[in-house]
Amino acid sequence: MIQRMLMLLLLALPLLTAAQPRPAAPNIIFILADDMGIGDAQCYNPEGKIATPHIDRMAAEGMRFTDAHSASAVCTPSRYAIMTGRYAWRSKLQKGVLGGYSPPLIDASLLTTPALLKRAGYSTGIIGKWHLGMQWQGGAAPGGRPDFTQPIMQTPTSYGFDYFYGISASLDMPPYVYIENNRTVELPTDSVPPKKYPNVRAGAKGPGFVFNETLVTLAGKTREFIHARKTTPFFLYLPLPSPHTPLAAGKAFQGKSGMGHYADYMMETDWLLGQVMEMLEQEGIAGNTLVIFTSDNGYAPYAEYEQLRSFSHEPSYIYRGAKADIYEGGHRVPFLVKWPGKVKPNTVSNATICQVDLMATCAAILERPVPAGAAPDSYSLLPLLLQKDGYQRRATVHHSIDGNFALREGNWKLALCPGSGGWSAPRNKAAREEHLPEIQLFDLQADPGEKNNVQAAHPEVVKKLLAGLEALVANGRSTPGPALKNDVAVDLYKKE
Repeated sequence: MIQRMLMLLLLALPLLTAAQPRPAAPNIIFILADDMGIGDAQCYNPEGKIATPHIDRMAAEGMRFTDAHSASAVCTPSRYAIMTGRYAWRSKLQKGVLGGYSPPLIDASLLTTPALLKRAGYSTGIIGKWHLGMQWQGGAAPGGRPDFTQPIMQTPTSYGFDYFYGISASLDMPPYVYIENNRTVELPTDSVPPKKYPNVRAGAKGPGFVFNETLVTLAGKTREFIHARKTTPFFLYLPLPSPHTPLAAGKAFQGKSGMGHYADYMMETDWLLGQVMEMLEQEGIAGNTLVIFTSDNGYAPYAEYEQLRSFSHEPSYIYRGAKADIYEGGHRVPFLVKWPGKVKPNTVSNATICQVDLMATCAAILERPVPAGAAPDSYSLLPLLLQKDGYQRRATVHHSIDGNFALREGNWKLALCPGSGGWSAPRNKAAREEHLPEIQLFDLQADPGEKNNVQAAHPEVVKKLLAGLEALVANGRSTPGPALKNDVAVDLYKKE
């Protein structure tokens, strides 16, 4: 009898194994700070003076990337790359950023990261700053005022998100009103006059919109979103408006740093990350949630830089330049990943990665192929997260606010401009007046601060990298596969 029972059990084992459910798909939260420097977090900058306990805790509990990059040195193109897996210079946006009333930048034919996840059964949401354009009805910007009583024709809900609550662009760009899905939550009846609010452009404002309550408001909406979706897999994109100007820290953080408004706002940004981690723990889903924390570009040099320096705090840490620049300070950003049970605590990766890699990473986690033609510049970070072989990125393209290009491959970085390509000295015009070379080459291993242009000593490296960059542009993609088309002709050598 016992032998017969054992035999039946052995025969049933394959069926029992086959019936076991696959591990639940992880929730994914992508938190994007706005204009945060890599040196603003103490886990990156041991000499940093701003307290960032929650960012530092995330580094201790997950993986810290030391060579991570936004796809651009300014925000709109970086956000485009995160959403599409495609460099923004392949689109019609060749330099600069959008405004609060700008039309949509993402072509409706492109697959987006939230749309990919939605196909896989995820609930998708965005809470925070969009800055990729919307189709307002009525008056057109610049200079116009849309009809706020009408629904907005294209918002993030047109690009794969089930839910949107936030603002159309940066916190210093009108309209100053929250949008839920495709309508403003109130009608702007106020107008922000010039000079009333420091570093804020004049324009329409909702009567209930309070600048220094934005992070508290977004934290509350995040809590609601997570609580309502805790039983099903969700993707939450949380692009914060901080610590971008206006430096509008909440009342609880005003004066807390003792270093000025920027440091206060940075501390509140850190607090919000802590709130998200606390929410996950309270809801009992922290163990099955992948959290990424990063920034859309480097530190903005107009945000109290001299005051920060007086406290010996360097937001760009050891790197040259800042937001807008082709130099490392423009696009080398903090990038932290926490994924319990998958990513080992207190690990560090020195691999060169880019935020454009998000879509391919999500696809790999779900064991789904990236559809043909989608995410042409995105590589999966999953091998790095699991500390396995297989990460395939070999070259990364950088882009400045002026539309200048750089190519990173290994320790070499080739920049196709004589100056910063942005706001730091020397700007390109001044560099040309000084007769500086039109090409810059840096060995980042020997010279992480980009102090020495060695292009004249390594013509063979310049030739190789230039050919590689030209091929990446011409092919319409940097991943393997059939050539694709860019939306417009791309000028690699901007000399205006």
